[in-house]
Amino acid sequence: MREKIERALQTIRPALQADGGDVELVDVIEGIVKVRLKGACGGCPMSQMTLTRGVEQAIKKAVPEVKRVEAV
Repeated sequence: MREKIERALQTIRPALQADGGDVELVDVIEGIVKVRLKGACGGCPMSQMTLTRGVEQAIKKAVPEVKRVEAV
């Protein structure tokens, strides 16, 4: 599952990096994915929307068994 999640993150990473940010996979525990938004994404007021509409959607599309994605 971790490899599938990493591949899903690779699909969204270029868009984040274009805005000066990035995302890092921290952990996966019982279908809950923990990620860290880095760079400009870490302190951006829109980071919650980026997390849910970008990162979480990309991960759930690639790995349907994921329950949710949380920022740490």
